[in-house]
Amino acid sequence: MNTRTLIIGTPESADLLSKQVGMVADPPKLIGLILIDADPGIREINGLAVLGSIEALGQICSAASVSQAIVSLPAAHRDQWRSISTELQRSGVIERFVTPMDELLNSAPSVGGGHSASVQLPSARIDLGKLVGRQAHSIDRDLVGENITDKCVLVTGAGGSIGSELVKQIASFGPSRIILMERAENALFGVDRWLKEIHPEIERVAIMHDVVDASTTLSHLERWGPDVVLHAAAHKHVPLMEDHPAHAVTNNVFGTKAIADACVATGVDRFVLISSDKAVNPVNVMGATKRIAEMYTQSLAAQVTNMVGSETKLSMVRFGNVLGSACSVLEIWADQISAGRPITVTDERMTRYFMTIPEAATLVLQAGSMSGQNTTSGGEVFVLDMGEPINIFTLAQRFVRACGYSPLIGAPNGSQSPDQVPIILMGSRPGEKLHEQLSYDAEELTATAHPGIARFNEDSAWFIDSMDKLIARLDHARTSTSRQEVIKAIATMIPTMNIPSGSAVSAA
Repeated sequence: MNTRTLIIGTPESADLLSKQVGMVADPPKLIGLILIDADPGIREINGLAVLGSIEALGQICSAASVSQAIVSLPAAHRDQWRSISTELQRSGVIERFVTPMDELLNSAPSVGGGHSASVQLPSARIDLGKLVGRQAHSIDRDLVGENITDKCVLVTGAGGSIGSELVKQIASFGPSRIILMERAENALFGVDRWLKEIHPEIERVAIMHDVVDASTTLSHLERWGPDVVLHAAAHKHVPLMEDHPAHAVTNNVFGTKAIADACVATGVDRFVLISSDKAVNPVNVMGATKRIAEMYTQSLAAQVTNMVGSETKLSMVRFGNVLGSACSVLEIWADQISAGRPITVTDERMTRYFMTIPEAATLVLQAGSMSGQNTTSGGEVFVLDMGEPINIFTLAQRFVRACGYSPLIGAPNGSQSPDQVPIILMGSRPGEKLHEQLSYDAEELTATAHPGIARFNEDSAWFIDSMDKLIARLDHARTSTSRQEVIKAIATMIPTMNIPSGSAVSAA
């Protein structure tokens, strides 16, 4: 292979990478190095000359006729990813990113190879953290281990994107048993098979069950006696839940109620609800039902404080979108590009918070382990640090370039070149906001001991006192065939909820 290739990295990562490249069959032609954080006295590594500094990247690529650059940066230097990528694109140089071997070995394996922080296309493998310029937070493994190692852990929605990643992360801490609760047969089969093959030493129990069935949920917890329960099962697609609000109420609210009640009744040590940034000032059904699930969990935590002999710590973890999850925007775009179709964006002004699935799962475990440090029964809403919101239209263009194509704004007209991918604006879908929030007001967030996790402070007395009455109204409404009636019932608890035209909302 005669591809003129430049290596970019620290002295340590460049040294290792140059040796690795030399070991592959038909290696590219390495023409030199650009080093970051290096002693000025270093002139060459493994016979490869240092061609200059990163500030001169564009000139070096032009002068040396560079066709390809292999970039290998440790996590501490990944704030330079974006500027390097931009300069390489401007210079017409193909970029290949390689995770340093020591970091690769220290990261946990992905479930079935499918839930890593990357997305696969026929012609490219894209690092998702790099795509959004995000450096993942580390966690306190000792603290998390205290709550998982040699413990029985149950995950609801265990076959989903977040649920299966939680299973993977939990397995790395050596629990005594993992209980996989999932209503989708194929998803349950897949995560159960992975756990059996990768961690045969861990006892596992696969339960095909819908958590909404409260009596059977309680029976399962009485039988298996988990120490920790992570509730990831939920309906998440905003437009679908707008059309099916009763399903959203049933799954997101009453599913949470069933498993949380069972945890308290059976003496589970910790219960963690996976929530969403869409629960903040919700205007759509999905966000509203996740907020009500939070409210119910908070009210239950307040009751636990007054229950003799009950020590269950209940908490919630709120975060934004995860990159690469099932039916997420990047998966949709990847399918569209693979099929040769334009990719679609709803609104060029729309922004969202993003993090990778592995980081979200590890921070959920971290936050759940912190519950009860300030209160006896928990009840905290933890908010993950999502960084700055990302403009979806900009992300789409970045994604197209990362796949090796050029973005073309607007519908195809038949004159575009083969290396162009059209981006079409479709308009916002029902229930979608232009911008999401992670808390109601920034001043209501309190820092915790972990830099990636804050705690949301809220006076919850107003809904705790009337929770039973509100839940009873929702329970009645979810049996209605009228979408309007269900949304009116939701709105009695969520004042920001969009109400169908012509509907009045009475006090609960």
